[in-house]
Amino acid sequence: MGTEIRTWEIIDDKLSSIDTTLAENNRKETEHLEKWLKTQPKILGDNIVIIGEQVQTKSGPLDYLAIDENGNTIIVELKRSKLPREVIAQSMDYASDVANWEIEKLSEICLKHTGKNLEDTLIEEFDNIEIEELTINLNQRILLVGFGIQEPLNRMIEWLSNKYDISINAIILNYVKTSSGNELLSRTVIIPEEIEKAKSNKKKFTIATSDKPGEYDTKKLTELLTKYFRKNLYSVRRLKYIVIPALLENDTMTREELLKTLVHNGEAKDLSQAGYYMSLISAQLGHEWKDYLRQVIRYKYPKNSWEKDNFRIVPEYRDLIKNILEITK
Repeated sequence: MGTEIRTWEIIDDKLSSIDTTLAENNRKETEHLEKWLKTQPKILGDNIVIIGEQVQTKSGPLDYLAIDENGNTIIVELKRSKLPREVIAQSMDYASDVANWEIEKLSEICLKHTGKNLEDTLIEEFDNIEIEELTINLNQRILLVGFGIQEPLNRMIEWLSNKYDISINAIILNYVKTSSGNELLSRTVIIPEEIEKAKSNKKKFTIATSDKPGEYDTKKLTELLTKYFRKNLYSVRRLKYIVIPALLENDTMTREELLKTLVHNGEAKDLSQAGYYMSLISAQLGHEWKDYLRQVIRYKYPKNSWEKDNFRIVPEYRDLIKNILEITK
């Protein structure tokens, strides 16, 4: 049998069982439970912030997308009754897709849901966070939320957690309305939260970065750049349609000039937003394994600055870049 929570109210020194439901008290999941969850995300656990709702994946919309203080994404599936065994396949399907999302996609989702970009959200929500040291979306966590759980699902969660170190948990809620009219919502979890949290943190490492350019021959370089510029990612599109065309029209452009270009082209509403977008593009250029980008796009670090600046296209690759932009339209 699955995990259940029962509540008793003490009246005249006697225990009186309380067995109520949301529906019986005109409470609906979409209008009440989801509102409580959004206004009090601690229902999900400590140090978690929701960044998206009904987020579209390759297999359909997931209920909530959240992130924790360590940069791990969290797939949250909410059921109005007992959690069925089938929900585990559904949630893992969602997680396998989210695992491939880059930071700019997560930030766009966050901006749409919260009105703030991902970096600002993390800084505001979590105290003493070192944003530069976070590795966003390295690990994915799964949280299943319901008002009970079927025994097979309980067993599978414990097996996946204990045997394969997968960060998965179920949160079981219990709603009651007392005789005096007070409404209470309690919770329990299948896996102790400190254990579940440890699983998502122990594989943490930082993304390798480099300023060293690649040394590919023309054929291999063309293959790598073509594959990259065919990706449907925000930073890739901004680089392809705004930054690189601007660089092709100039020998060198400063970071400030590129920020103004992003605003002028309507990609950013102001210089602050443009700065955030440019930081994401700079991060793309700095990934160690994307040395093929650094082979054709060069930059410098001004004295006493950690930000890339003075961007330029290497002259011998200008025609190659123009051809690749044409075939990847």
